[in-house]
This record gives sequence, C-alpha cells and structure tokens, in this order.
Amino acid sequence: MKIKVRDAADLVGGIISGNPDAVFNNVAKIEEAVEGDLTFLYHPSYSKYLDSTKAKVILIKNEFELKRDDLTYIITDNPLASLQKILEKYFTTKIDLEGIHSSAVIDPSVILGENVAVGANVSISKGCKIGNNTKILQNTVIMENVIIGKNTLLYPNVTVREDCIIGDNVIIHSSTVIGSDGFGFTPDEKGVYHKIPQIGNVIIEDDVELGSNVSVDRASLGSTIIRRGVKIDNLVQVAHNVIIGENTVISAQTGISGSTKVGKNCMFGGQVGIVGHIEIADGTLIGAQSGVAKAITKSGKYFGSPAREIGLTMRLEAHLKNLPKYVERIQNLEKKIEELEKQNQKVK
Repeated sequence: MKIKVRDAADLVGGIISGNPDAVFNNVAKIEEAVEGDLTFLYHPSYSKYLDSTKAKVILIKNEFELKRDDLTYIITDNPLASLQKILEKYFTTKIDLEGIHSSAVIDPSVILGENVAVGANVSISKGCKIGNNTKILQNTVIMENVIIGKNTLLYPNVTVREDCIIGDNVIIHSSTVIGSDGFGFTPDEKGVYHKIPQIGNVIIEDDVELGSNVSVDRASLGSTIIRRGVKIDNLVQVAHNVIIGENTVISAQTGISGSTKVGKNCMFGGQVGIVGHIEIADGTLIGAQSGVAKAITKSGKYFGSPAREIGLTMRLEAHLKNLPKYVERIQNLEKKIEELEKQNQKVK
C-alpha cells in the first residue's frame, strides 16, 4: 500500500513542505525509519535524529526548524494526534471475526444483538445481553447476567464475572478479569480470617480501554465503577468499590486500594500505589512509583513516597543528595563550638 503525502496531509489538516506526491508505505520511529517510512517529530529530545533519519516523509510539529531540503514535511500543531489519525485510517488491523463459532457455548437465554461475533471456545452464561457489533474472541468467559454494550471488543481469555455491566465502544485486552472478588476478610477471636461475601458488581462505562492482565474487583456492596473514557495500562489492580472518574489515564503496575475515589482527568505514572478510603482531586498528576498515603484535595503534580507536591519533593530530594555535606558541616560546626567553649572556660 502506497500512501500519498497529499492524502495524509488532507486527512490531518497539515501543511506540506516538499513533494506532495511523495509516498510512504509504513510508519516508524525517527531513529529507526528507513526510506519508504513515515516518521514523526513532536518532542525536542528526538530532534537530534532529524539530521540522520533515513525516512523521506516526516510529521513534524510546527515549532521545529525544517533543516533538510531532501525531506518532505507534513507540518501540524499536534503530530501525535495526526499520527493517530493516519494509523487508524491506513494501518489498523481489522479483527477478522464474524458469526458464532461452532465451539462456543451460549446459554439459550442469552440475548445477542445484530452482527455479534463470538470466537472459538467462548462461554456465555444465562441471562447475558450482548449489544450490536460486539466481538468476543477465543476462550473468553462471560458469567451469569452480564450486560455488554455495542461495538465492544473483548480479546482472547478475558473473564467477566456475574452481574457486571460493560458499556459501548469498550476494549478489554487478554487475560483481564472483570468482577473478581474484592479482598475482603475478617479475623475471628483466634485470628483466623474468614471471607466476607462480595455481592456487588463492576460497572464499566463507554469508551473505556483496559490493557492485559488488569484486575477490577467487584464491590463488596454496590459497584466498582470505571467512568467513561478511562484508559488503563497492563497489570493494574483496581480494588473493590473504587470509583475512577472520566478520562483518567493509569499506567502499568498501579494499584488502587478499596473504596478510593479517583477524580476525572487524572494521570498516574507506572507503579503508583494508593491507599484505600481516600479521594483524589480532579486533574491530579502522580509521578511513577509514588505512594499516596492520604487524600489529595487540590489538583496538581505529585511525586514521591509519600507523595507530595512535586516542587516540595524535588527540594527534599536535592537536600537528601547533599546530606553527606550537611553532616560534615554540622560536625565541623560542633568542633568549633566545642573549641570555643573550651576557650571560654580557660578565660574564666
């Protein structure tokens, strides 16, 4: 497939500098691209590759200088957003699944919408409702009374436990579990732990994407809720009764403890840990490997363990780095004080 620069520029509303009839047939990172690839430059840290890239077509942010006359540029305000449109139109792999596979086990009570596709060895239990154009791939298990909306995609080996609700346009990647039991136990007088029945469910609203190996626990009572537009990376744990606000983005290996409420438009880096029963304000950004031990009531950037406003954390880290010097200075000052005290005693 050969894609003309003029067609790609029209798609993204970009300005062409160079040959509008140039073509590309692949997309690659700027440092790895070869002739025939489209590449992109949006962050200053990658501008060092502009002189050496072998690509001949480049999506570039309008603030960068166009150094090479041998390149054709598509100039945009947001190269990443433009790249997304190009990838979606020309390079997205279509899921080639239609109809109901003969090995699928679907209870007679299940209501399937129009154009639902079900792969091999899928199990759908009684009382479920599946919306139009939804695709459920191989080996996925959907337990009793689950509701799934339209245009949703469940990749192989997903498990959706009983009574959970999944909205429209949701993507759930392989080995993710929706509605596993919350971590609820109570000790008796002998210190033996007994399981507290987890009788709630999980509600996932529209336009959510969950990566692989995500665990979203069902509520002990009520619902664990992931609001519209949330994007969650691989290997994330969402505990029982957590609520995650709209358009929040969560990176890999983050864990959110039970009954915590996360606001909308938040961003969490990788390996963030959040204690239970707190609230995180709308628009909060938390840096990777941070530990959130108390509520965050003011939006902003937070980092560290315990997480603090990032400016304070950076100052504390700078002082920590200089701690050996501070110790030496204190020791020298103590010696001087001791010498002065000895001199005062002699004078007396």
